[in-house]
Amino acid sequence: MSASFLAGVTAGYGVALPMGAIGVLIAGLSARTSLRVGAAAGLGAATADGVFAAIAVAGGAAVAGVIAPITVPLRWAAAVVLLGIAVMTARAAFRKPTAVDQRPATPGRAYLGVLGLTLLNPATVVYFAALVLGRGGEGGGPLFVAGVFLASASWQLVIAGGGSLVGRWLTGPRGRLLTALLSSLVIAYLAVRLLLPS
Repeated sequence: MSASFLAGVTAGYGVALPMGAIGVLIAGLSARTSLRVGAAAGLGAATADGVFAAIAVAGGAAVAGVIAPITVPLRWAAAVVLLGIAVMTARAAFRKPTAVDQRPATPGRAYLGVLGLTLLNPATVVYFAALVLGRGGEGGGPLFVAGVFLASASWQLVIAGGGSLVGRWLTGPRGRLLTALLSSLVIAYLAVRLLLPS
């Protein structure tokens, strides 16, 4: 195996493994809907990681410099979106399902929604840029990006599978209420943490 690919795999796991708001969202989607929807959401997150890795390989230092001045507004935007998701999840937990609410979440919507939300995190491109530039530009390229994507995708699919497994155990109304409320609380907490100084 190529050193670039292995460096990408390592970097991909490094960014994907910490369980943050996106992971909670993916697990919650799988638990409440289906493994297909959760897996699509996970692949949306992995695609964003791959996009960020490609940007870092293509022009890491320049992109990091451009993003630096808007990091705070992007963090605020991500926090607002996450808080909105938390509120909608909590509200849905208390409502009786209607015909409109029973319209199933689709894998396509889950993929695009999580892709867009994950792209609001500019710290990821800085992370990949630091890795690529720290090695003097070596270890970058298409194999690095492929390694990042595959590592991130494999972990996101584990999260989706775990959410789906838990969802089978908690499929009753009480279980759905509990998981929706817990998910919304965790997402809200992570959104607030985005706004606190590191």
